[in-house]
Amino acid sequence: MEAENTLNAGGGAGGMLSLVGTPIGNLGDLSARAAETFRRADAVCCEDTRVTGKLLAYLGISKPLVRCDDNVIERRAPELVGRVLAGERIAFASDAGMPSVSDPGQVLVELARCEGAPVEVIPGPSACVTALVLSGMPSDQFFFEGFLPRKHGERVRRLQRLAPVPGALIFYESPHRVEASLKAIAEVFPQRTVALCRELTKLHEEVLRAPAPELHEQVLERGELKGEMVIVVAPPSEDELDRLEAALAAGASIGAPVDPDELLRSDIAEGLSAGDSANALAKRLAQKYSRKKRDVYNLALELQG
Repeated sequence: MEAENTLNAGGGAGGMLSLVGTPIGNLGDLSARAAETFRRADAVCCEDTRVTGKLLAYLGISKPLVRCDDNVIERRAPELVGRVLAGERIAFASDAGMPSVSDPGQVLVELARCEGAPVEVIPGPSACVTALVLSGMPSDQFFFEGFLPRKHGERVRRLQRLAPVPGALIFYESPHRVEASLKAIAEVFPQRTVALCRELTKLHEEVLRAPAPELHEQVLERGELKGEMVIVVAPPSEDELDRLEAALAAGASIGAPVDPDELLRSDIAEGLSAGDSANALAKRLAQKYSRKKRDVYNLALELQG
């Protein structure tokens, strides 16, 4: 299909609700179409008027700003949709990235669809997709979770339920909770590679990538990190998927608590039954599970005994 080369594609002379993707760090990523949409809008709805106000000031645009964060958007949605139906052009932007993707916006779009109000999306940057590509993880299949639960037990159970997903897992996280989330990921997925992407598209953009337990140790040693975080967990291996299917076939519950060393113990037991020595297993499995050789060796002796 030949792309239509026009800033006005998708909009006519009547009312329109425009969901505008905004930069996640680098203002140069704002599209010409996004800027034109703000200029043509009768009002701009936003998650935080201070953040969007700075963006509009950068563009030299002055528009009435309407706060529409998670606390008020459901209450204000009927009025805003009514304004669109009356012929106004309403632009909606979250603080960064695409509205509705772990940000406000979905309630407004749903009501507009139900009421027959025209809706368009002005594509823009997305932190989850940017991190996935930057991480180098297989990206043919992926699952975006957003933020994990705050409590450790709930966080672990949620990760366990995501274990069978046959693709990369993507999480958003704040600086003061990232260590706790990486700890839970290391417990549930000790054999998987994990990437921590922060300050995306900014001057100090950084990607830390390592096996889950090793990455958790790195973050502990560095102390508090700054900036918005995106965590990308590698897809499960075929071996891991086989083990999960076997566990489910045996009646195990995906969300039930599991021993973090369960996969390691299973590999050791399999190796011992095949005639491998504890020393050989320590050398082979310590690297696979990012554990100390001594710990794997002692566990092998324990199972052997």
